[in-house]
Amino acid sequence: MASNNTASCLDSAAFKATVGAVLTVLIVITVAGNVVVCLAVGLTRRLRSLTNCFIVSLAVTDLLLGLLVLPFSAFYQLSCRWSFGRVFCNIYTSLDVMLCTASILNLFMISLDRYCAVTDPLRYPMLVTPARVAVSLVLIWVVSVTLSFLSIHLGWNSRSDTSVVNHTTLHCKVQVNLVYGLVDGLVTFYLPLLVMCVTYYRIFKIARDQAKRIHLVSSWKAATFQEHKATVTLAAVMGAFVVCWFPYFTVFVYRGLRGDDSVNRAFEAVVLWLGYANSALNPILYAALNRDFRLAYQQLLPCRAPGRHAHQTFLRSNSCRLSRTQSREATRQEEKSVKLQVWSGREGTAPRGAIDSSHT
Repeated sequence: MASNNTASCLDSAAFKATVGAVLTVLIVITVAGNVVVCLAVGLTRRLRSLTNCFIVSLAVTDLLLGLLVLPFSAFYQLSCRWSFGRVFCNIYTSLDVMLCTASILNLFMISLDRYCAVTDPLRYPMLVTPARVAVSLVLIWVVSVTLSFLSIHLGWNSRSDTSVVNHTTLHCKVQVNLVYGLVDGLVTFYLPLLVMCVTYYRIFKIARDQAKRIHLVSSWKAATFQEHKATVTLAAVMGAFVVCWFPYFTVFVYRGLRGDDSVNRAFEAVVLWLGYANSALNPILYAALNRDFRLAYQQLLPCRAPGRHAHQTFLRSNSCRLSRTQSREATRQEEKSVKLQVWSGREGTAPRGAIDSSHT
């Protein structure tokens, strides 16, 4: 979100170089990770499902953030001044608010999609239809545009007591008044966070119940592994979301209550980039934790590397093929057991798991 009051000058050249390197790495990871997600879905027929529409939408949103917003945020952070004019400042801050809002709302929709797939797997194909997915995606962008371009250009976020520094061309930040801070904070973060906590808690309870059912038909070790895996996955998803965005929106609402210049600039810069970091983590949490995405990643990023000797290359090739064969065999074995697929890339996986568990 475009707080962007990050113009705290970095006096030390070494410190500025370190900060620049860290921000560059973050931008590269954000762009590369989300490009890989889009390529994986585009080139792998198995991943082209309604469930993954939200993951692709999330990846596209985070990719646009990495291309259109983060480079300017990094330059602004390092140069300690805004050098692109007042008109582009409004466009830049609007893009920032819009893309960050869309990213969070996509995460919210993913949680609702997984909730429907796990709690009512038999009715999931009837609940999640192409029309409803399309409406959800349109709604995400309507809300995002309303809270960004529409609000900023109509002045709904402006303060009557705006300080002089915000009117100069040296600074570029979104103004936050009391109403805008509360509405944007509630709609964009706090209400989605509450719903996500409830849905993921329900998903975890179902995962734990299925682990107990597995215990009745298999070993205690397998049941413990399934429960541990579901716990780690959900903890990683919710933990990353809260750690990345809670500090920023707390500061955002506080600015609406106390004024735009009420927060230390260095601290505000830290929480801003912590929120940006969520876009770099999303490809890992919402795609790489999915088995089908991992297989697609292996095809996009082949493990066979050219060696100096043909014999070594041949051995590496055989090793890659053997590992992929073993992975497919493991996949078939897992599909035969009662297993909860929290992050399924296919619409039918979660229902099959639920149907199987009902017979145990």
